[in-house]
Amino acid sequence: MKLSEIKENTKAVVNSLDGDARFISRITSIGLTPGSRVEVIKNDRRRPVLLYARDTMIAVDRKECEGIQVTEVRA
Repeated sequence: MKLSEIKENTKAVVNSLDGDARFISRITSIGLTPGSRVEVIKNDRRRPVLLYARDTMIAVDRKECEGIQVTEVRA
């Protein structure tokens, strides 16, 4: 599922990144790599997705979320 489909206060693991070299370079430089764990803090429509990953709060644009495939982690 896409990162933008994860509900608030939900944890997930990044499965894959789909996009051009520039996109993948940018996303990996902020710490979102395959296998990394993220927690969606805020996911409002028409706003960037706010998530917590690698001890950092990150805002990811909705368009960029389309290229980030994740799996929800059930606690």
